Amino acid sequence: MRSPQHKPIENIVIVGGGTAGWMTAAALANFLRERPVSITLIESSQIGTVGVGEATLPGIRDFNNSLGIDELDFVKKTQATFKLGIEFVDWCKLNTRFFHPFADYGLPLGGADFHHLWHKLQTLEQPHSIEEYSLPAIMAQLGRFAQPNPNPPTPLARYNYAFHFDAGLYAQYLSNWATERGVLKQDGVIEQVSLEPDTGFIQSVTLDNGESFTADLFVDCSGFRGLLIEEALQTGYETWTHWLPCDRALAVPSESGAEPPAPFTRSTAREAGWQWRIPLQHRTGNGYVYCSDLISEDEACQTLLSHLPGKALNDPKPLRFTTGMRKKFWHKNCVAIGLASGFLEPLESTSISLIQTAISRLLYFFPDQSFNPACIEEANRQSRNEYERIRDFIILHYKGTQRDDTPLWRLTRDMSVPDTLAHKVALFKDRGYLVSYEGESFEEASWVTMYHGFGILPQHYDPRADWIDEAQLKQQLAQMRTAIRAAAEQAPTHQEFIRRHCSADDS
Repeated sequence: MRSPQHKPIENIVIVGGGTAGWMTAAALANFLRERPVSITLIESSQIGTVGVGEATLPGIRDFNNSLGIDELDFVKKTQATFKLGIEFVDWCKLNTRFFHPFADYGLPLGGADFHHLWHKLQTLEQPHSIEEYSLPAIMAQLGRFAQPNPNPPTPLARYNYAFHFDAGLYAQYLSNWATERGVLKQDGVIEQVSLEPDTGFIQSVTLDNGESFTADLFVDCSGFRGLLIEEALQTGYETWTHWLPCDRALAVPSESGAEPPAPFTRSTAREAGWQWRIPLQHRTGNGYVYCSDLISEDEACQTLLSHLPGKALNDPKPLRFTTGMRKKFWHKNCVAIGLASGFLEPLESTSISLIQTAISRLLYFFPDQSFNPACIEEANRQSRNEYERIRDFIILHYKGTQRDDTPLWRLTRDMSVPDTLAHKVALFKDRGYLVSYEGESFEEASWVTMYHGFGILPQHYDPRADWIDEAQLKQQLAQMRTAIRAAAEQAPTHQEFIRRHCSADDS
């Protein structure tokens, strides 16, 4: 039988370290700092972590701030750089590029959203890229970075940013933070998971040295394996490979090369997938995500190594994955966080963001020992919504292509897509309407980026755009472009900002 209703959680065991495990441990230690709760994290020095998720979304700043982490100290200690968005190369067609910034575009006028004004401007033969109306997009183009003014003089100066960092160093940073606040760290390999015979709840885990750990709540951060959520509790897995056929990755760090670190992530479409480039202060993270049905590992390795900015520092590390999600993220007294909960290829740097939002749901619905089924069901519903919305956003990157030069791009260009995505695209194509469902991780401006980047333009724009005189519209949008360009040119270079404020060499 379970413990009496409303009895508080007294013991928590986190299985697995890495980014997911130590983010969870730090967040729980902070959240439960006034409660007498024991938190133990079990990780094995014999088992490596995936650790390829070095690019983030702006929400990571909120997570670090919630722990009281000094941003510049964190940047130094993790050899981090700053990220204004993602550049996509050769995705729509060969020899094309577009940029996904962490900001809105322009300003609305006359009741019409900006992208409708921009669409009207195109009909007036004013072929200015929509990126010219985004401050972080222009800063990225110029290789510049500055932290935004908390009270910007104009809405055009509002933008956000994220980081590129060494995931191993970040895990160590959080490990130090958490253990200083009482989290117990245990090194060992789990050999057995015991379930309560009457409820099926996890009762304990036993290490290879025979030591056993019991807990009220278990958090599975064991990676793709899903040691608790899948192997022990058998929750099942929903695969999405029919929409996202890439199932392999090769990851390798390299020397930075001659170019200074860019303030953005680069994603380049290749023959059978795509390659990431993530600049850190002392090296560059690289990887090739590809479909193993269409290219061999040796060919993929050759492609990756031939497109590095500098000398490879290791042999490429192979990864296998199945895109999809657990049918239950939270089952009984076990919550899966990170790769144990599912996998979406890191095309939009969502891996660490998904860890963060899973932690937020755990804290919001933090249980007592009764484990209220209604709370668990709602947490699972929200998790599913989030995964499906990100899934659709990533599918659009493949479906939107106009490429037909290799089997992968012909396959994804012609495939059917989820009804939720088809509905969004249909409404935007017709009238530029942006559908937003519950659980969206990406705001409307991000969808505008993707539609425009892939040449998906509406047949009609908001009629309110016609309320503005054409000459006035041209003048006001020209003023926006001028103001954004001037502000971007005033910012220091990305490398200079790091040198002045947060160089890892100074830590």
